[in-house]
Amino acid sequence: MTAERIVYMDHSATTATDPAVVDAMIPWFSKGYGNPSSLYRIARESKKAIEEARNQVATALGAKPDEIYFTSGGTEADNWAIKGIVSANHKKGNHIITSAIEHHAALHTCEYLEKQGFTVTYLPVDETGQVRISDLKDAITDQTILVTIMFANNEIGTIEPIAEIGKVCREHGVFFHTDAVQAIGNVPIDVEAMNIDLLSLSAHKFYGPKGIGALYIRKGIRIDNLLHGGGQEKRRRAGTENIPGIVGLGLAIERATARMQEQNKRISALRDRLLDGILKTIPNTRLNGHPKERLPGNLNVSFDFIEGESMLLLLDHFGICASTGSACTSGSLEPSHVLLATGLPAETAHGSLRLTLGAENTDEDVDYVLEQLQKVVTRLREMSPLYADHKKRSCNV
Repeated sequence: MTAERIVYMDHSATTATDPAVVDAMIPWFSKGYGNPSSLYRIARESKKAIEEARNQVATALGAKPDEIYFTSGGTEADNWAIKGIVSANHKKGNHIITSAIEHHAALHTCEYLEKQGFTVTYLPVDETGQVRISDLKDAITDQTILVTIMFANNEIGTIEPIAEIGKVCREHGVFFHTDAVQAIGNVPIDVEAMNIDLLSLSAHKFYGPKGIGALYIRKGIRIDNLLHGGGQEKRRRAGTENIPGIVGLGLAIERATARMQEQNKRISALRDRLLDGILKTIPNTRLNGHPKERLPGNLNVSFDFIEGESMLLLLDHFGICASTGSACTSGSLEPSHVLLATGLPAETAHGSLRLTLGAENTDEDVDYVLEQLQKVVTRLREMSPLYADHKKRSCNV
């Protein structure tokens, strides 16, 4: 028998679409259905809606509207940014720099490009998950054409020193792309001030619809197309536009950035109370990621002597939705590459749990999760031979 109560704490995986966003999208499915590439009135109305959304995204990023290009999501935007830059600029060099903790949309793209003859440097991170600026400077060569480092990590919530990274890249004449999928609505972003050349985002991470994202491309940058076909998006991204999705993305990012300060203060307080409760009531646990420079709703904790997958199954029994890491690798039996990169042993990484809070979470949710999580960990440790050995060793000390 499963719990009737549902507590959703997996907002880094996806968020529920804001009802106001849904309301804004609905007319564009059945009434404003004109193809924006056509010339008649309902087509012109569709085109106008797209441009309004483009303005909304640009305003949120401190960009110009003609620097925003709509995609099917963050994965496409990452692929386009990385492949497009190296394809258009390969005569300048064949070296790419990224970090060891990137989302697989970036990591697997870089691995693909290695097979095509490009050289990739995977920068290590410190124990909190941050890239060292000194390592970045040491890695840049006269063959480096692109640095791609995520704004904030999706698993451990660590926020990278993006402005410093952008400054180094600009000084060396190297293009800088950042995957900001987790950062939108959580961290103030100004692409000009931060020297960002390309930025990826995805609407479903900030209470917008799934299947729609965007890529910011600084004006004047040479980049090849990822998709070829029609002349949409100024001939840079072929395919009939997803008008309802674009409208939804535009309103979602406007609403997310407008309420960011107030929302983050409330969610951070909930996260801190949840963390304090876990560390006080459950022994042999540790926080993963940076203790301060982290996303407001992100909490990644390791529990010794048990496995994260077992925790997820029992938490689900109590109606608690969480994860052990990236939703895109949930079927993998391998420990998190992010946690391993921070120096965590494989057995500890296997016992990690990611709880990511969002707009709808409450103090009551925190209390409920603390109550049930303590039960779950106690039950699993009682069945764990590793925990039994630990208790014997403790008694013999």
